[in-house]
Amino acid sequence: MFESLTERLQSTLKKIAGQGKLTEKNVADALRDVRRALLEADVNFKVARDFIEDVKERTLGQQVLGSLTPELQIAKIIGDELTKLMGTQAAKINIAPSGPTVVMMVGLQGSGKTTAAAKLALRFRSEGRNPILVAADVYRPAAIKQLEVLGEQIEVPVFSMGTDVSPVAIVNEAVKQGLNRGNNFVIVDTAGRLAIDEEMMAELRNIKAEVNPTEILLVVDAMTGQDAVNIAEHFNDSLDIDGVVLTKLDGDARGGAALSIRAVTQKPIKYVGVGEKIVPAALEEFHPDRMASRILGEGDFATLLERAESIFSDDQAEELERKLSQKHGLDFDDLLMQLEQLKNMGPLDQLMDMIPGMSKLPVKGMAPDENQLKYAKAIIQSMTPTERRNPSILDRSRRMRIANGSGTNVRQVNQLFDQLKFMNRMVKQQTGMMGMPQIGLKSPGKKRKNLKRRKKRKSR
Repeated sequence: MFESLTERLQSTLKKIAGQGKLTEKNVADALRDVRRALLEADVNFKVARDFIEDVKERTLGQQVLGSLTPELQIAKIIGDELTKLMGTQAAKINIAPSGPTVVMMVGLQGSGKTTAAAKLALRFRSEGRNPILVAADVYRPAAIKQLEVLGEQIEVPVFSMGTDVSPVAIVNEAVKQGLNRGNNFVIVDTAGRLAIDEEMMAELRNIKAEVNPTEILLVVDAMTGQDAVNIAEHFNDSLDIDGVVLTKLDGDARGGAALSIRAVTQKPIKYVGVGEKIVPAALEEFHPDRMASRILGEGDFATLLERAESIFSDDQAEELERKLSQKHGLDFDDLLMQLEQLKNMGPLDQLMDMIPGMSKLPVKGMAPDENQLKYAKAIIQSMTPTERRNPSILDRSRRMRIANGSGTNVRQVNQLFDQLKFMNRMVKQQTGMMGMPQIGLKSPGKKRKNLKRRKKRKSR
């Protein structure tokens, strides 16, 4: 995401760094390049114009001229203004003070609304809530079936009344049923159209008037660029939406919609879809400061850690912590578990982009090959349980047997063995420096355990 904009901004900042001290002319030239980059990224014209004016005002008013590191100061100003443009802080979803929280998903057909509803339900379920999905799209062929399949996949119930009942009646009954069954989140998948029309808007307004939803989320496809902004403006004028879910952001190399929607509608982007799979990592909370960091090519380590923490269970985290505290080190069983979980964190090239500094590497195509994970898994699964737990016994004959059994060669087996040794060495160094094991994998377990203890104390 944002690939073209990131490259243009980095090129502009590199030019500034090569000019030594700045003058007003240099600043004007640089901002002209930034403005062109924003427009090429499909950012709204007025938004780009106002953004450049804000950056210019801050640049000329903060003694950047004559500075020894002008590129760093301008980069910070651009980052701050990008964050401000996208909303400054992450906008949380509204929660009903009493009764179920009703989330109404709206948008055009093909925007990814049904999939986004399922991802949101999975996210709520992973947070300990009890969601229910409502099939209120009675027009699109197989829309109800699609939601039911997704609901079964994520183990979330789906409420439907067929295609002969009005969507208003379906949603009304779903809210009543959800209240009776203890579902504290009711997520309504409404009907869309290929284009905005008054009939669709009238139906959505009727649903809104009937159930008074806690949250109306507009789902728009990031890859439609300026159209996404126009769609958001129309829906907001008609329904007064509470926020936006921007889907397919990982497939949008420009990113203009993400930078324009907040400024045009004054409504925040609350979630972004970054993958096709229905997994928690495929729907991220939108953090303007983190997104600004990605746009500048500085990575997003906070989101990377959150993804890692979210996919490891308490038992897995505690087992790793126990092994490290007893100085046993990690074995191939631990490595296999981490490889299995890595698949749920998203595509590897996307994870690489979140690591600070990776986007600035001069060599293209350095992202790890997905096939390497398959080879590593095959190698580990060709080992006996004893070999997995005791890597030190892997002599040459054992390694040859493992290579033959996994369809690889001895060199690949040796590389995986060296990788495990390197991981243990790094963990040991960190443990030595901090005086105790310091790995992100144990964080969620401890957080949840402490939360349970606090809840027990409150109940007493």
